Amino acid sequence: MTILTFTLILLAGAYLAGLVGSLTGLGGGVVVIPLLTLVFHVDIRYAIGAALLASIANSSGAASAYVKEGITNIRLGMFLEIATTIGAVVGAVIAVYTPTNTIAILFGVILLFSAAMTIRKKNQEALTVGSKASFRLKLNSTYPTKDGEVAYQLKNVGAGFSIMTLAGVLSGLLGIGSGALKVLAMDSTMHIPFKVSTTTSNFMIGVTAAASAVVYLQRGYMDPGIAFPVVLGVLGGAFTGSKLLTRLDPKVLKYIFCLAISFVAVEMIYNGYNHQF
Repeated sequence: MTILTFTLILLAGAYLAGLVGSLTGLGGGVVVIPLLTLVFHVDIRYAIGAALLASIANSSGAASAYVKEGITNIRLGMFLEIATTIGAVVGAVIAVYTPTNTIAILFGVILLFSAAMTIRKKNQEALTVGSKASFRLKLNSTYPTKDGEVAYQLKNVGAGFSIMTLAGVLSGLLGIGSGALKVLAMDSTMHIPFKVSTTTSNFMIGVTAAASAVVYLQRGYMDPGIAFPVVLGVLGGAFTGSKLLTRLDPKVLKYIFCLAISFVAVEMIYNGYNHQF
């Protein structure tokens, strides 16, 4: 396979990854890494490095739109980024010394968890009585709806912060945004409305990925020949996905994607268990 052929196929694959990730809310990393490792047999650490760069680009583009609309809770995002950034650096350092087969098995397990999280019932209601910590830290806010501004308050701030630290570790270790864990922390634990939790999570992913990417860059796991087409493809796919989201039924897409990603997860676990990475 020539370099040009490899680049074009990778660009097309990354575009599909960004498209599917945008439509399902899981991000392109959960598709890009299996694509690079299972199809192209790229070392998983180089695949993670490319996925982290794609996450930074993707988050930067999408987050700005949500911030402009007033949905993202910027203060909450900046507060929780303390946890995710610390966790991301720790996870990236651990990844350097962890066997690739172990990383592949853990990646498969997280994919299965992410697939399950996409089809669970979402918290759509705004909490009217928050905790003392949310008032002290001024984390309560509002978000716009078609019926006007809706106020919401937070609870279990400490527990949410702890889960975010774990999400950061997994992000640095596996190269994915860990959006499922972040939404679990904000949606289920802190009882933030789903629309706010997903947009705030998207706002945070880029910063978390940037912290991890520094470690991978220092260790030499950033290959421009892999990262460049991945970043371009994922960005293009995410932009297309945002346009298609209003025309397609996201519920049907999520069920289809859950089946596909579960198959990929089992394949990653199987190959990791048999030391094929």
